[in-house]
Amino acid sequence: MEFIEKFVIPQSSEHIQLLHYLAMLIFFLFVPFISMVFGGTVLSLFYRNRGAKENNQTYLKFSKEIIEVVTVNKGVGVIIGIVPMLAAVLIYAQLLHLGNILAVSYLSVSLLVVTVSLILIYTYRYSTTFSSVFSSVKNIKVDDTELKNEIDQLGAATKSVSMRSGNYGLLLLFISVWFFISGITIATYPQEWGRTGLFSILFSGSVLFRLFLFLAMAFTFTGGTILFRYFYWEGGKKGLNSEYSELVRNIGVKLTLYSGILVPLFLAVTLFTLPDSAVSGALFGYTTLALLLMFMSYHFLYYMLKNANTRFAGSLYIALLIVIMAVVIKDQLAVDNATQLQAVVLSNKYEEMMAQLTSEGKAPEQVSGEDIYNVRCSSCHAFDHKVVGPPYKETLPKYEGKEGELVKFILNPVQNNPGYPIMPNPGLKPNEAQAVAKWLLSVYKTK
Repeated sequence: MEFIEKFVIPQSSEHIQLLHYLAMLIFFLFVPFISMVFGGTVLSLFYRNRGAKENNQTYLKFSKEIIEVVTVNKGVGVIIGIVPMLAAVLIYAQLLHLGNILAVSYLSVSLLVVTVSLILIYTYRYSTTFSSVFSSVKNIKVDDTELKNEIDQLGAATKSVSMRSGNYGLLLLFISVWFFISGITIATYPQEWGRTGLFSILFSGSVLFRLFLFLAMAFTFTGGTILFRYFYWEGGKKGLNSEYSELVRNIGVKLTLYSGILVPLFLAVTLFTLPDSAVSGALFGYTTLALLLMFMSYHFLYYMLKNANTRFAGSLYIALLIVIMAVVIKDQLAVDNATQLQAVVLSNKYEEMMAQLTSEGKAPEQVSGEDIYNVRCSSCHAFDHKVVGPPYKETLPKYEGKEGELVKFILNPVQNNPGYPIMPNPGLKPNEAQAVAKWLLSVYKTK
């Protein structure tokens, strides 16, 4: 977005890496909270409608309590629901600066929509409380007919506002999440950065699978939150009768189990549909951690189902929270890996800007790829024979026309050939890695 671009300047490679870490930290707050609010609002609306149709006060009580549990209070909604999204927009505007990428636009839309959706959901929460008060007053005998009519009208109006704000708030929250996921996904697929079609992005397989993963995790974490809040936090919720306690336990356990079964499936699909440029060993490691913790959660749930108790409610909640964090790290690592070449461009722009500031407009010092090769690379590599690493004539052909892939490998070496030891990180700056990659690709055929 042009408005945001005006406030963005190129960043050094160190600052770019710091921005990725900051994105992880704010998503540690945002994703669990929004997951909980989304799942809790769905449950609250479902049991409120069901309670009203069946005139079941237990369902209505649960509907009111669950929306209070997941939304916590208005301050939390602003600090964890809106502020992190604002920070995400600014961070991604920095990371994708000069890239002509729609990710920031999608995240900006998500920020605007999530703000409106949370306002409506908190309106639903507090109007639900007022609605229950009017329902209680309605049962009190009032001799003044005019006063009784006013109370009935206020009660009906409050109920109408409550249901509409809840339904619209949930719909807008879903749209916000959809745009949020689309923005993160676009940043992960450099080959798609030129795509502009709204529907082709929103309904692409990569976005939809990530959306399904979010929905599965949202309901799983909501179920875990119910069990944690009612049966573990501060010794459990006080004053629960056996019937109500059994209802809450069944809802929490079954919701967590049934939705949790889908998490590994969609997690695997989103992993294997990533582009090669986004994949790394650490990314597989955090995915494996998430899967292991999900299987551990199944054991906790099986125990609670089999023994009809909630002994492991606290352990289940912590395991699910770490699963979400592991998925957040995995996604941010994918963005980091996929934008390595973009980081090189920004770092070069930063070096040029600093050179102009410090040299009063003099041209920045040129980096020699040949000099870097002679100092950093020649002790382990040669063009036509094995030294420590493989000869360049064997390895460089696969990088022809893919300079960015070679730059990424130099900045973050991985094991590609089991016949040779893994290359140690040479500790080059992005512009140095780009210079040596360009030089190697330009001269290896002549050696």
